[in-house]
Amino acid sequence: MRIRRYFSIIMGALLLGGAGCKDLDLGPSYQDTDLTFWQKPDAAVQSLNNVYAGMYSADYFFFNESLSDNAFSSSSVNGGQAQLIAAGAYDGRTNRVAGEWAFHYGGIRNANNLVANIDKVPNLDAALKARYLAEARFIRAFHYFHIATWYGDAPLIKDEISYEGSFQIARSPKAEVLKFVLDELDAISATLPLKNEYAEADKGRITRGAVAALKAKVLLYDSKWADAAAVLQQIMSGTYGAYSLFPSYAGIFQPENENNSEVILNMEFVPVQRTHSMQRFFLPFTEGQLITGMAPSQSLVDNYVMANGKAIGESGSGYNDATPFANRDPRLEATIIHDGSSFVTKRGETITIRTAPGTGDNAVDKADASQTGYYFRKYYDRTADGNNNSGLNLILIRYADVLLMYAEAKAMQGQLDEATWNNTIRLIRERAGFTDPAALNFANYSGLGSTGLTDLIRRERRSEMALESDRVFDIRRWKTAETVMNGILYGMKVGNSNLVVDRRVFNASKHYLWPVPAADVEMNKNLLPNNPNW
Repeated sequence: MRIRRYFSIIMGALLLGGAGCKDLDLGPSYQDTDLTFWQKPDAAVQSLNNVYAGMYSADYFFFNESLSDNAFSSSSVNGGQAQLIAAGAYDGRTNRVAGEWAFHYGGIRNANNLVANIDKVPNLDAALKARYLAEARFIRAFHYFHIATWYGDAPLIKDEISYEGSFQIARSPKAEVLKFVLDELDAISATLPLKNEYAEADKGRITRGAVAALKAKVLLYDSKWADAAAVLQQIMSGTYGAYSLFPSYAGIFQPENENNSEVILNMEFVPVQRTHSMQRFFLPFTEGQLITGMAPSQSLVDNYVMANGKAIGESGSGYNDATPFANRDPRLEATIIHDGSSFVTKRGETITIRTAPGTGDNAVDKADASQTGYYFRKYYDRTADGNNNSGLNLILIRYADVLLMYAEAKAMQGQLDEATWNNTIRLIRERAGFTDPAALNFANYSGLGSTGLTDLIRRERRSEMALESDRVFDIRRWKTAETVMNGILYGMKVGNSNLVVDRRVFNASKHYLWPVPAADVEMNKNLLPNNPNW
C-alpha cells in the first residue's frame, strides 16, 4: 500500500473519444500543453502513480463475478450494467462494453505519456528511470491483455498520438496485440526487482514475479500449454522470487495480511486516501446498508465438493440435502454466507445470518436483500469505515493461481501425474483445510483420465478463485460460457425447489467477443469491421 502515499489524481481526456463509464477518474494525468510539469523532480513518480491508479477498476473486479455463473447482479448500474450483459441484452452502447474499452485505453495513454516524457525529468537516477519505465510498460501490457481478451482485434498504440490521430487508427489482429504484450514482458523482466528486493515504502510495485505470472496467464489464455507450463515451473522453483501459499485461506484477504507470501500482483488501496465501496453491495443487507447488488448463485455453492473430495451429486459423497453445508470444502464457509452462517460484524459481535423466507432483514424475501439467499464473505473488511469504504488491496494474481494454471497446463497436455498433483492441487487443498486422504491422494483421481482431470481442475479453480474476477475469463477461454451462461440461474432451495433468480443468454456466435463501442465506431470507421454478428 505504501506507493499510494504519493498518490494524486489529475484528470485528463480519454483516448479514442472515450465513450464510457463514470468510474474513470483515474485517467490520464497531464495536458500536453503543460510545459512545466515534466521539469519537476517528482514528475516521474507522480505520473507513474497515476498509471498504477488506473490499472484496473474495483467495480469491474467484483462485478465480473456476475458476468459468470458464479453470481447474480440485481443492479442495473454497477458493473456497467452487468445484469444486461448476463442476459445477452447488450450492444456497443452498453455502459460496461464502452467503459471497459475507454478505461483501458485511458490507462494506455497514461503509460504512453510517461514513456514519452520521462527523459525530460531533471536529475532522475538512471536506474530509477529504467525501473519506472518497466513498471509503466507492464501496466500498459496488462491493459492490452484485457482489451484483447474482451474485444479481440484492437488498436495497438505504442506511442503518444494526437487527439486527431486517434480517429484514424485501425484495429490490429489479436495475435499481434498479444505478441506485443509478450514481447514487452520479456523486455522489461530483468529491469524489475524481485518482491523481496523492494524497500518497505515501495511494497506493492510491479515485480519480476508479476511479469512472469502475467506472461504465463497470457500464454495459458492463448492455449499455449507447454510454454505456459515452462514459465509457471520457473515461478514455482523460485526463479522470479519466493512465493508460497499463505497458511490461512480466509486470511489471504484480510487487511492485516496484505502483501503476504502469496500475493504476486495487487490493485493497491489505502484507507481514507484511496478506497473502494464495493463490499457494501455483496455483504449481508444489514451490514452492507444498501441494496444487495450482487449475490452468489446456487451453481457456485454446488461447485464446492465434500470433505472427502467427492462432488455433492457423486455416489459416496455423503451429501445430505437436509444439512447441505455440513462436511463441505472449507472454502465454502470462507467465501459464502448462507442461511445459518456465523458472521462477525464490524462492531465485533458474532451473529447468525438467516436468509430463509420470513427470518429477518437478510432473508431472501426482503426486497433489498440477496435474491439468491446467499452473500459473499470473501473480501469482507471489518476495518472499513462507517459507509463500508474499504482500503483493502484487491489481489489480481496470487500464487494459488500459479499452481492452478500449472496443473491445468499439464492436464491439457496429458501430463498431470502424481508429482504435479502433489505440488499443486494437494497443496491447495491442504491449505484450504482438507484432511481426508480421499480428497488429497492422487491415486483416488488417477483413473479419471485427461478429460476428467481437466474437469476436476476447473472445478478446483472455481472454488479457490471465486470472487476474484477470474471465472468470467475462464468460461470464455474454455468455451463453456455457451453452456453455463444459458438458461436459469438458481438461488437457494425453498421448500422442494430452488428459487428462479435470473435467465441467462449467451450466443456462441457473437458473445465470446464484445463489440467495439458504437460511439468509437461512429467517430472512426477504421475500427470496422466490428466483431462477428455485431
